[in-house]
This record gives sequence, C-alpha cells and structure tokens, in this order.
Amino acid sequence: MAAFPWHARSRNYTSEIELCRLEAIPVEFGDYHPLKPITVTESKTKKMGRKGSTSSTSSSSSSSMIDPLSSVLDGTDPLSLFAATADPVTTAANTDSTRKKHDKDDSLAVGSDFEPWSSKRGEILARYTTTEKLSINLYMSSEKGKAVTPGSAVSEKVRTRLEELDDLEEGSQKELLNLTQQDYMNRIEDLNQSLKDAWASDQKVKALKIVIQCSKLLSDTTVIQFYPSKFVLITDILDTFDNFTPESVNDTAKETCLNWFFKIASIRELIPRFYVEAAILKCNKFLSKTGISECLPRLTSMIRGIGDPLVAVYARAYLCRVGMEVAPHRKESLNKNFFDFLLTFKQMHGDTVQNQLVVQCVEIPLYLTLYSPAIDWILQCIAYRAPEILLTEMMERCKKLGNNALLLNSVMSAFRAEFIAARSMDFIGMIKECDESGFPKHLLFRSLGLNLAMADPPECDRLLILNEAWKVITKLKNPQDYINCAEVWVEYTCRHFTKREVNTVLGDVIKHMTPDRAFEDAYPQLQSIIQKIITYFHDFSVLFSAEKFLPFLDMFQKESVRVEVCKCIMEAFIKHQQDATKDPVILNALLHVCKTMHDSVNALTLEDEKRMLASLINGFIKMVSFGRDFEQQLSFYVEARSMFCNLEPVLVQLVHSVNQLAMETRKVMKGNHSRKTAAFVRACVAFCFITIPSLTSIFARLNLYLNSGQVALANQCLSQADAFFKAAVSLVPEVPKMINIDGKMRPSEPFLLEFFCNFFSTLLIMPDHPEQGVLFLVRGLLNVIQDYTWEDNSDDKVRIYANVLHLLSAMTQETYIYHIDKVDSNDTLYGGDSKFLIEINKLCETVIAQILDHLKTLGQEETLKRQSQLALYFFNSILAHGDLRNNKLNQLSVNLWNLAQKHGFADTKTMVKTLEYIKRQSKQPEMSHFTELALRLPLQSRT
Repeated sequence: MAAFPWHARSRNYTSEIELCRLEAIPVEFGDYHPLKPITVTESKTKKMGRKGSTSSTSSSSSSSMIDPLSSVLDGTDPLSLFAATADPVTTAANTDSTRKKHDKDDSLAVGSDFEPWSSKRGEILARYTTTEKLSINLYMSSEKGKAVTPGSAVSEKVRTRLEELDDLEEGSQKELLNLTQQDYMNRIEDLNQSLKDAWASDQKVKALKIVIQCSKLLSDTTVIQFYPSKFVLITDILDTFDNFTPESVNDTAKETCLNWFFKIASIRELIPRFYVEAAILKCNKFLSKTGISECLPRLTSMIRGIGDPLVAVYARAYLCRVGMEVAPHRKESLNKNFFDFLLTFKQMHGDTVQNQLVVQCVEIPLYLTLYSPAIDWILQCIAYRAPEILLTEMMERCKKLGNNALLLNSVMSAFRAEFIAARSMDFIGMIKECDESGFPKHLLFRSLGLNLAMADPPECDRLLILNEAWKVITKLKNPQDYINCAEVWVEYTCRHFTKREVNTVLGDVIKHMTPDRAFEDAYPQLQSIIQKIITYFHDFSVLFSAEKFLPFLDMFQKESVRVEVCKCIMEAFIKHQQDATKDPVILNALLHVCKTMHDSVNALTLEDEKRMLASLINGFIKMVSFGRDFEQQLSFYVEARSMFCNLEPVLVQLVHSVNQLAMETRKVMKGNHSRKTAAFVRACVAFCFITIPSLTSIFARLNLYLNSGQVALANQCLSQADAFFKAAVSLVPEVPKMINIDGKMRPSEPFLLEFFCNFFSTLLIMPDHPEQGVLFLVRGLLNVIQDYTWEDNSDDKVRIYANVLHLLSAMTQETYIYHIDKVDSNDTLYGGDSKFLIEINKLCETVIAQILDHLKTLGQEETLKRQSQLALYFFNSILAHGDLRNNKLNQLSVNLWNLAQKHGFADTKTMVKTLEYIKRQSKQPEMSHFTELALRLPLQSRT
C-alpha cells in the first residue's frame, strides 16, 4: 500500500481563539436582559349579552411572569373548569362546613407532638422479661352445627349467637403449662391471628370469645415481673378487635350491637368485662352521641373494684389509651382516673402485695419499676398540652404522699421539659426528701437530667444544680447505675459549662469505670458521652487539651467500638473545623485517632468500610497546613505515609497533597526557584516517585505518574519528569482488559483512551531528552500502543492513533499553542528544523497506515457501521489538522467521506452539518481551497 505523506496545516492560534470567542454586544440600561421579568399584555374579551344591546369588548393589560404550566394547559386548567361548573352557593356552604369541622377536629385531635403508645411497646417488651415458666388458657372451639334456614328471623340468629357465648363460661378451654417467654408470645400471636381469621370468616361470636379469654389473662400476676410485657401483648389483641368496629356495623344492626354491649356487661368477671367494653368504647358513637362521655366515668369507677394495684394501674393506663383516641378533650375523666389511683397508692405497700412478693422472690425496688410504664403513660396523657399550673398541682399531691419517688419520677417524665427545668431546685428539694428504699434517688436525678438536656434552668441555679446532682451520682457504687446517670448529666455539663467542668466529669467517670474493667459493660453509654461532648465542643484545640479526654478514649478497649468512636470524632472534626490547623495538640490527638482507624483494617474488612475510613483520614490530611513552613508540611506527609500505608486512597491523597505543595512553592517563588526551593521541590518529586509504585490500582498509578510528571515539568525538574513519563509508558502493557470500578467490572479501554489523550497534551510541551533521540517518548508510546492487545470489537486503538496525529500536527507548528514558563519545548529547541519535521512526518505516515489498515479490516458486513463511523472520525481529524492543499491528503479525505456513506450507515445530519462547516470555512482567505473540496464531497441519501 502506498504511503500517504502527512502535511499539517499551519495554525495561527491567536486568530483562531479570537474567532471562537462570543461576540460582545453592548446593552444599554433598560434593554433586554435574560434575568429581567417579562412584561406580558393580556387582553380580555367580555361579551355583553343584555337584551337590546350589541356585543361590546373590553380589554385590560397586566404585567406578570409567564407561568409555564398554564401555557402548557393552554388556559384550560381542569381543576378550574371543574370548580367553575359547580354551584357556587353549594360550594361555599360545603367549604364553610368543612372548614368548621376541620377547625373543630384540629382543636380536639392529638397532634404529632404526642408520643404514641406504639413507640413505647418495643421498650417495654425488651425491658420486662422473665425466665420463669408461664401458663395460658386457650379457647377450644366447638361447632354445634345448628342450621339456620334462610327464612329464620334475625332475632333468632341473635339469640343463638348470644347463647353460644355461654360456652366460654362452661369451661371450653385448654390450659397450657410450663411455657417459656417466647412460647407464650407465640401463643398470643396465634390467638391474635385466630381473632383475625374468625372475624374475616364472619364468626363474630368466636372472635368475642377469644377477646374475653385474652382479657382474663390480665388478672394473672403469678409471674409478676412479666406483667408489663403481658399487658402489651394482650392489648395488641384488643387493638385488633377494636379495629373491626364500628365501621363494619351497618344501620340495620343497631339492636344487635346493643345486645352485644349488654352481653359484655353480663360477663361475670370484672377484668374481662372492663377490657372488652373499653376496647370497643368508640362503638358507643353508633348507639348514642353522648355514649362515650357517659361511659368513661363509669369505666373509671369500675377499676376501683380491681384489688391488685398493679393490675388496676394498667387498667387505668389502657383506659387512658382509649380515652386519648376517642375523646382527647375530656381531660376531666383522665384526671379523675389518675386521682383515683393516688387514693389507692398506699396499696402497693400493703400486706397482700408484700406477701405476694415474698412468694415470688421479688424485691420491692424491682416491683415498683413495674408500675413505671403505666404511670408514665397516664401522666403523659394528663400532661399533654396541659397548662403549667397542673404541674404545680401534681407537685403538691406528690408532697402530700411523702414525695413518693415512683410518682415523682413519672411526673418529671410526663410534663414539658421547660416546666421541669424552671422548677429544677424545687424538684431537687423533693428528691432529697424521698424515701430511697423503694425507688433509688439516682433514677430521679437521671429523669431530671433528661429534662435539663432539653431545656435550660434559670442561669443563677445552674452550677448549684450540677453540684447537687453530682453529689448523689458520684456516691453510686454500682458502675451500671453510675454510668446510666452520668451519661445524662454530661450533656447538661457540656451545655452550660466549660472545659474545666467537663474535664472533672470525665475524670470522675474514669475513676468509677476503670476498676474491674467495668467500662466493658458500658460501651454504649461511654459512646454516648463522647457524642455529647463533640456535639457541644467544636473547638478541638480546647477539647484535646482537656487532661482527661484521651485517657477517657483509652477505656474503649474493644476494637470495633474504639473504631466507631474514632469515626465519630473524625466526622465531627471534618464537619466543624473551619480553618486548616497546625496546632500540635490537635495533630497529635487526631493522628492517634486516625492511626487507630487505620490499624483496624485487615483482610476481612469490607471495601465500603475501607473507603469510609480512608475518606475520614483524607479529610484530616486536607485540614493540616503549616502555612509557609513547607518543609514541616512535607515532614507531616512523610509521617502520614508511614502511618497509613494500608489504605490506598490515603496514599493517593498524599501524592496529590505533595504535588500541590510543590506547586505552592513554585507560586511563592514565582517560578524562579532558589537552590533551596529547587532542592525542596525535588524532594517532593522523590516522595511521589517512591510512593506511587506501592499502589495496587493500575490507573491510579498511571494518572499519578502523569500528574507528578506534569508537576515536575512545571518546576523545571526535567529529568524527574522524564522518569515519571517513562514509568507511565512502561506501565501501559500491564493494564488488564477489565478493571473494578465501584465493585463492578468495567472494560478498561475507555479509561486508557482518556489517559492517552491527557498524556499527549503533556508530551507536546515535553522537550526531548538530549541523549534519547528525537521524540523518544512519543515513539515509545506508539510502540506500546501497537503491541497492546486490544479488544476485537473495539476501535479505541484507531481513535488513539487519530489523537497521535493531532499531537504530531501540533508539534510541527512554529510556536506551540501553550508552554510552561521557563521550560523550552521542542519548538524552541529545534526551531522548525527540517530534520525534526521529517521525523514527525515519518511517524504520521506510519500512524495513517495503521488507521487505514484497520479500516480495511472492517469491510465485513457486520462491521460496516463501525467502518462508517471511523471513516468520518478520521476525515474530521484530517479536516482539522491536515493541509488539504496537498493533493494526496485531499484525495484521502474525499475517499474517507465516500467510505463513510458507502453502505448507508452515515448519520445524514452529521454529514450535512460537516459540509456546511466546510463551506463556511471556505469563505476565509486562507481556507479558499475548501471551496473545491466542498464540491467533491457529495451527500448520498440512505436509499
């Protein structure tokens, strides 16, 4: 095949850049501006249809922004049309009625600020557990098979169903004994499912039997420590039963519904009768508008008949639950319910209860905690949106009961934190007077601390409050009790005091939690303390200068927990540290933290975890700056490299940081390096050259070799730049066909193409080595490209060759398009020497031959589309960089144009635009030969 000589066209880069710039048009004040609002004149035509008058037109104009959505609808908004067709009087009346109804509902309904029972359910089940054996009575269904003819009266069916309820009273039950807690919970879930199935299959009587049976279980306190969890499980079933009514009761069934209420009222046992009626309390709306108002006081009074105080208080809690759902505005019923409870409060310490606790081997402090969920809930319902005066009343009632600790704790948990905080000293006085035998004082201080974490007490009382609380906390002997309380008060200390007080608290925590390695059982609380401290202290120089902070971190001996704490600290530092730092206190502490994270990495560490750790360490590295002390900065990077060598992204960041340091040095010296700064820059270059080979990612190495070579070149380190570029060239053959990108295998050729394009841009200004010959690096790169095994279905090799042509064409220009200051590129070294240009043209001929050979191999039917695309791509390369006054090159371009269209795969729009471009260019004086070229480029239709 005959060789095609390459003739690059001469470029005047300055004039070309001027031609590419946007035309500047002066705009006078008041003229159009793209951000200026558009004034629209709207013309409205109104037909006047009165009798005896002619039609007239009225118009008006208005200035407004155009609404794109209205313009799309063409003025016909479907909602507006629908509204226009409605009767305006009816619409107005309905709207007013609806608005009044919503206003009324909003004033009565429970808002989102009310914590629902469902949020407490999981905590209760997790807290109140047992290893004792449990028992349960299961309902055994008996089908009597009584046939009811279609003609039977409704009353007959009702009577039959009511008679069937007597089965439950006659002992149709099976008792299961020796159940574990999990077995018990599974049985309860089975009952819940049976209830759903019974209702779904229209077996209403069976459903009611199940509910009655489950309610009876709430009278059983044989395993008393499990009672709160049992209450949660059973009331879940009652909730399921409640969900079926009253919507499923139609108007014709009012008599049946009333009979059901009568039957429920006739249940002999008080507890199931109470719970079943309370569960369907809202059905009273179906029977009477005032039904609920009448029932709530009666149900409240019914509870007085329950002798066991624990069973009674949970019954009151359930009534409050139901009351808040159906009548949240009837606070007087809720208050009466609670005050009834206060009247029976002393029953908890009566002989009956004491004897029961002795039999079950339950201590009184544990027994009293069983009341907490119920009392907390009752008080939450009472305190919801209640005025501050109610808290005063509750405090007075607590004092009358001798400042009972259990009740006081629930009061502090229920009322708004602002109310509690304002009376902090009053509560502390009441806590001091509490009897500690039943309910420990430290729990009361914990509850007070939780309120003070959300609201601020009077400023004059803050230090006194902390001292009073810590006197009690520091005397606690049990490490778990201590840390549960200390964790809460750390936040109060951080909110209102300085490093000194926080340091004292940390020291006290260390003192209590170090003996017998008690900290190993308190990692969650210790983590919480760290989180609270870094939430309030954003000045890390202050934080790390606290004497006890790092010793506190040393208590995290478990590696996984220690790493989580370190991550938490680093996230806070990256988020809140505004300026770069060189503070040795911060650096030493955070290097220790980052080293801890780094050392946790092993062969089993997930890639996502490695990326997260590396990201945090990189965030720290970026925030370290020694200002103009560049040598100290480089020393820091050297130390960081030795500490974080197992995290590749950190090494990559360090190379980038050192390259940036070298460029900052160049900027300070304005490109004129002294002997000292030149040596320093070479030290930076050496750091990069040593670090890059330790990376495993091949593209990370390629790009860093290139970037570091560019930095070396910018700092006039020519031999070092040459070494970087040679290393990059020698690395190309090792590039695999597939690479891992974010956990997915991707072809590497697109990334290789991108790398080569960047590399070529740098090689343009890289001067030849005096001992290596002309274009040594370019030749070496071409050899690597030729020897690389490319994919059969890929054309990236040809695209790279086309980019080589662009590079070589730029190298033939008298003056290159860009330079590096104080670096003489080949245009200066060779000065347009003919031998240099001949070498370039030889390389161009070789590249063109490779491209044409590849185009020939694409002559098969299945590759004709690729051939068309490549032909056009090569044509555009010649058009942009070749001198088409040369006949052979001109003919080659025409052949490529025809080849692109030969088999009908060319993009017609692209071809048309290309031809239009050629015609426009031909109007320029130096491009007049494009006129003849345009005439030789026909456009062929697809047909």
